[in-house]
Amino acid sequence: MQKPLRLVLLVVAVALGVTLAQPVLQRWFYSATEPRAVEPRGDLAAFERTTIAIFDRVSPSVVQVAARTGTDAFAGAEGDEQGAQTGTGFIWDGAGHVVTNNHVVQGSTEIAVRLANGDVRRATVTGVAPNYDLAVLQLAGGGVLPPAIPIGTSGDLKVGQAAFAIGNPFGLDQSLTTGVISALKRRLPTTTGREIANVIQTDAAINPGNSGGPLLDSAGRLIGVNTAIFSPSGSNAGIGFAVPVDIVNRVVPALIAKGRVPTPGIGIVAAPEALATRLGVEGLVVVRTVPGSPADRAGLEGVDRLRGTLGDVIVAADGHPIRRLVDLTDRLEEVGVGQTISLEVLRGNRTVTVAVEVADIGRRP
Repeated sequence: MQKPLRLVLLVVAVALGVTLAQPVLQRWFYSATEPRAVEPRGDLAAFERTTIAIFDRVSPSVVQVAARTGTDAFAGAEGDEQGAQTGTGFIWDGAGHVVTNNHVVQGSTEIAVRLANGDVRRATVTGVAPNYDLAVLQLAGGGVLPPAIPIGTSGDLKVGQAAFAIGNPFGLDQSLTTGVISALKRRLPTTTGREIANVIQTDAAINPGNSGGPLLDSAGRLIGVNTAIFSPSGSNAGIGFAVPVDIVNRVVPALIAKGRVPTPGIGIVAAPEALATRLGVEGLVVVRTVPGSPADRAGLEGVDRLRGTLGDVIVAADGHPIRRLVDLTDRLEEVGVGQTISLEVLRGNRTVTVAVEVADIGRRP
C-alpha cells in the first residue's frame, strides 16, 4: 500500500510543480523579445477604399476659418475662445473664393484662413447671405491654390445614402466623419427670422468647428454646407444639418458677382402661425402691407383693428397650398425677383385671385 501511495504523491507533486512553474516556463520560452513579424493585411474593403479616396480628393480643398471679433490679437491663445470664432470653409473657384457659414464670420474684424498644407492667408468678406447662413471670402495673396471642390446636386438625394463631412471640429483640422442622410426637407431658422427650406439632416458627426464645411456624397461631390447641430450638450448627438448644394450653387455666384443675394418678397407682415390656428384659419394671415410695396399696390388688405375684421388670408400661390410663411417664401424664391406670382386669397366670404410682383425686399433704398 505504501508504494502506490508514494507513486500517487509523486504524481501530485510533479503536477503541482508543473502548474506552479508554468508562468515561468511560458515567459522563458514564449516571450517576444524581438519585434514580431507583420501579418499581411490583405485588400481594403470596398467602403474603406471609397472613404479614403474621398478624403484624398477633397481634403486639400477644405480650409480652417478663424475670425477675430474683438480687439485682442491673442484671443484664443490659451483655449479661451472669447473674441475669436472658428469654423470650416472650402475652395469654391480658382480665383481664391472660399465658402463658409455667415455665422462663422459675422461681426468679425479680421479673418485668417489656414489651408490644408498649413499656409495661413488673410481673407476679406466678399458677400454674405444671412437668410441662408452663407458667406463668401476672398483669399489674399497669390500662388497656387488647392482645386475647387467638386459640385453635386441635392435634388436627387435619398434618405439612407452615405454622407461624409470634412471639417475642423474643436479646432482639430482635416477631420473626416461618416454617416448617412437621415432626413430631407427639414426647415432651419436663421438669425434673420426666415427659414432655410429643404435642409439636409445627417448623422455624420458634426461638432462646433464643422460649421461651413462640406457635406459630400459617395462620389466626393458637394451636396451641402454643414451649418448646425441639434444637441443639448453642444456636441454631436447624431443630428446635424446642412444647407443643400442647390441653394449654395445659386446663392454663392450672386455673392461673388454683387456681394449680396436678392431677398424675394411682396411686402407683407404676416401673423404668427399660432394666431391663425387660434382663429381657425388655414392659410397665411396678412396683418398689414408695407406702404408702396407690391402687395400694397396689388390691393392686398391687412387686419382692420378698428372694425375687428380679419382681412386677407393667402391660401395658395401659383396653385401651391400656403399654410405658413415659409410656404410663401419658398414659392417666391422659385418665382424670382421681377416676376409675377398669382395669389389665391380669402377675403371675407369670397375667394379672389391677385397678381403680385415679386420684389427684392432686402435692397436698401
